Amino acid sequence: MGIAERRERDRVGLRRKILDAARELFMSEGYERVTMRRIADAIEYSPTAIYTHFTDKDDLVRALCADEFGRLLGALPQDAPADPVEWIRRLGLAYARFGFTYPNHYRFMFMTDKRQQEVSGEGQQAFGLLRAAVAKAVAEGRFRDENVDAMAQVLWSSLHGVVALLVTYDPQQFPGVPAMPDLVERVIE
Repeated sequence: MGIAERRERDRVGLRRKILDAARELFMSEGYERVTMRRIADAIEYSPTAIYTHFTDKDDLVRALCADEFGRLLGALPQDAPADPVEWIRRLGLAYARFGFTYPNHYRFMFMTDKRQQEVSGEGQQAFGLLRAAVAKAVAEGRFRDENVDAMAQVLWSSLHGVVALLVTYDPQQFPGVPAMPDLVERVIE
């Protein structure tokens, strides 16, 4: 391995180290409380090292979100079954499974105040799968509402709501009675 290749490997490794440390700090301490200096301390580098990879904290958050949404996109089924409603079910179950497998990542992606951030390309692609399934279902007359964007948003919002509640609260904390064990499946249906 030559010097240029080793430098590139080290650069990529440092970027990954920064992202991993920032992710952990944002999840444990919250976005507002974490500074670039705090991240630098966690990886035992100077803040300058971070600024060679990211222009500011918002740039770092955008990179983290792209990472996380890339992970979500990879967890969603990419092959579309013939039945669009079955496709929607599979997407919903995979989405929920991602949230339950990576609850801290899910909270960071969807439940951290990052209003200044745009949705990453990977996030757009993930939602695009749901939208494509809904469009196919609408084209086949499987939904009464023919507004594809509204239906995709309703489905995603409903599922996000139940996943957010289940990664935030213990099922015993639900009002009235504990959360139903098949709550996700009921929401998907």
